[in-house]
Amino acid sequence: MYNVRKVTEDLYWVGANDHRLALFENIHPIPRGVSYNAYVLLDEKTALFDTVDWSACRMFLENVDHVLAGRTLDYLVIHHMEPDHGASIQEILMRYPAVKLVSSAKAFEMMKQFGFSLDGHECVVVKEGSVLSFGKHEVSFIGAPMVHWPEVLVSFESTDGVLFSADAFGTFGALDGALFADEVNFDRDWIDDARRYFTNIVGKYGPQVQALLKKAAGILDKIRYICPLHGPVWRENLGYFIEKHDLWSRYEPEQRGVLIVYASMYGNTEEAMQALAGRLYERGVRSVTVHDVSNTHVSTLVADTFRLSHLVLGSVTYNLGIYPVMHNFLSDLKALNVQNRTVALVENGTWAIKSGELMQKELEGMKNMTILPEKLTIRSALDAGRAAELDAFADQIAASVNG
Repeated sequence: MYNVRKVTEDLYWVGANDHRLALFENIHPIPRGVSYNAYVLLDEKTALFDTVDWSACRMFLENVDHVLAGRTLDYLVIHHMEPDHGASIQEILMRYPAVKLVSSAKAFEMMKQFGFSLDGHECVVVKEGSVLSFGKHEVSFIGAPMVHWPEVLVSFESTDGVLFSADAFGTFGALDGALFADEVNFDRDWIDDARRYFTNIVGKYGPQVQALLKKAAGILDKIRYICPLHGPVWRENLGYFIEKHDLWSRYEPEQRGVLIVYASMYGNTEEAMQALAGRLYERGVRSVTVHDVSNTHVSTLVADTFRLSHLVLGSVTYNLGIYPVMHNFLSDLKALNVQNRTVALVENGTWAIKSGELMQKELEGMKNMTILPEKLTIRSALDAGRAAELDAFADQIAASVNG
């Protein structure tokens, strides 16, 4: 049974939703599933833009067949070769033997690496500035290397103002019947998944996203639809989502507030961090998020780090080092190029307390990280007699946030 949605008069969504996959890229939890988006354009020539993950191939093929309604497929355009979008290429080539394959030179290399047989098919290599006409619809190509693979292209269809954005402007979450961002309450139900998607999948490549946004700025007044490879299609309030991507890719926080991430073995560090959170609210900080690093997936920790301006890291000392999962979190922040944050440090230990100075060393290896001068040292547990120290520590953080 087919499941398609019309995007414009001549453009159809023919993708699929996946609720069976538990981990995106086998690492990031997706409790709301994910969509794999592909699109068919009906013109004098027909064109399919991208394919889907192998797990969703049957639904996808039924959708393509329904929209074509007996017509042949003239072109298959591949913007991005990652297997969740490129895995079904061979199935299309088998079913439509006359189809012409359109992609970047590097993508064609990757197709061979993945074992696809392109024999008998015309391969059209496109690059920045290339233009392809399907009749009344004309598509121009824009290079988007390292957003977030090196072969990536995006394309702009000028008749209806459609930007095929590859993995840019994507989000976790299955569409489940909805197609457009204005059909759902995006700011309530989707923005967290969008942020977690961007920061963990594309976040490392902020400069490359900035370069793409600068290219798109030249046609911004002409873009009426954004069609990503995951998540809803945008046709209203495009500036809202573009602004989010501008902030994320410049590593600027969305709001002033505090993310407290703690590593606690027996609850003593946790108790101190909860007491700190209460004191921050008493001092007028109205956005405080608290996570236990041991039971919160790192993709959520990363997303909240991108969201908020300030970070409090609290860690026990473990084998004279940083608690392992806290150390892993810091490594992920560094790998994703996180910068422009203000950080306060809390260390704990019963003897040889080292975690604070070691966390500071990790942070000093990142760009533009401001470390507040006073750290809080806990010796086993923070008793009531040291409440003044906790108050002073909270004063320091609140002054930085509210200032």
